Amino acid sequence: MTRREFGVVAAGAAGHLVAAGKESLMYVGTYTRGGSQGIYGYKFNPATGKLTETGVAAELQNPSFLYVTANGRYLYAVGEASTGMVTAYSVDRATGKLAKLNDKPSGGSGPCHLVGDKANRNLIIVHYGSGNVSVFKLNSNGSLGERTALVQDTGETGSDKKRQDKAHAHSVNLSKSEKYAVVADLGLDEYIVYALDAVKGTLTEHSNAKIKSGSGPRHFNFHPNYKWAYGVNELSSTVTGFDWDEAAGKLTEKQTISTLPADYKGESYCAEILVHPGGKYVYASNRGHDSLAMYSIASDGKLTSLGTVSTEGKTPRNFRIHPSGAWVIAANQDSGNLVVYKFDKSTGKLSPTGEQAKVPFPVCIKFIV
Repeated sequence: MTRREFGVVAAGAAGHLVAAGKESLMYVGTYTRGGSQGIYGYKFNPATGKLTETGVAAELQNPSFLYVTANGRYLYAVGEASTGMVTAYSVDRATGKLAKLNDKPSGGSGPCHLVGDKANRNLIIVHYGSGNVSVFKLNSNGSLGERTALVQDTGETGSDKKRQDKAHAHSVNLSKSEKYAVVADLGLDEYIVYALDAVKGTLTEHSNAKIKSGSGPRHFNFHPNYKWAYGVNELSSTVTGFDWDEAAGKLTEKQTISTLPADYKGESYCAEILVHPGGKYVYASNRGHDSLAMYSIASDGKLTSLGTVSTEGKTPRNFRIHPSGAWVIAANQDSGNLVVYKFDKSTGKLSPTGEQAKVPFPVCIKFIV
């Protein structure tokens, strides 16, 4: 792709707002077909909303999900394939280029999501194809160490016999204390809570929240207060709200709400869910309806719909909120475009700015500030 400038942005850790300042780095993972080469890099100016393409940051087959460490020094990518791989990179903060450190088999088929702890000791990977979860130790130089755990999601499958034929682990998120890892399993209709031993790098099933059969849990996000949490359900196009008890390591369902307009009758499947870092709003993406669903959060953590906004493309597999909270960018996989939105802090609604960027088959966005 040629070097261009776009106004855009998105993503960041929930829990705090980051003031607009120097340029952020942005990385886009893609499916490597139709000319895509792997992970693409950008620089974003959070004061002006301008995004400058820096080219291919790293060549990799199907980097479908990325994770960047809290210190911004390392990036990890899963390669989604029948024999999954995970690759470690160091980040050049000046150029945005990624230098490969090492790679290893991820421990299952179809790795699709990963997360690390704040101390950069452990990296946890979930696999859609094989329905299992692996843990790798991280070395002091950011490279991948030994695999210390490989656990299989188990339980009764859901009612969709085509999509829920077996366990399909789809995402993993750590609690505030990092004593627990929550795995959303699409096949089992469960949000499974694993206890994490950070020293040994092991996982033990601790509790689970079983939701309505046929829902298909996909992604999950804690609220910044870590008293609430929200999961998006791919098959039923719904968001489930939970109370989270950190002491007990337990999720309790309290609400399920649709992501689609009441009059929509077409086919659609959810993908991503994020809580705004300010803690007042939640967003989820619809693939088929091709929109972002918007919600306000009440004082008890329950959601009220604010409607939807078009993603101006096809199949919004991912979107990110910039840590400043001021910008959102949606990644449309099948139309190959990134679409930028401005966040209205008084209403929580998102408005497209008119700025777009072309990227082949984008499936994940991450920022480093």
